[in-house]
Amino acid sequence: MQVEIILFGQLTDITGQEKIVISNVSDTNELVKALEEKYPSMKGVKYLVAADRKVISTNTAINEKTALALLPPFSGG
Repeated sequence: MQVEIILFGQLTDITGQEKIVISNVSDTNELVKALEEKYPSMKGVKYLVAADRKVISTNTAINEKTALALLPPFSGG
């Protein structure tokens, strides 16, 4: 299974892309691990994972239809 991820902020600088595709992941823990293996510079970088337009904080199952985004920290104004 492949999932497409939209990236924002410094994460686009790290990967050099606004969208990436990651294979063989079934949940968000596997996704983070795969991202850090593919892009070692992401280790230690803080970001939020959003699935289907909701920021998630626990391991969540994903599939090819899940809309994924990685969001850098942001502050309100």
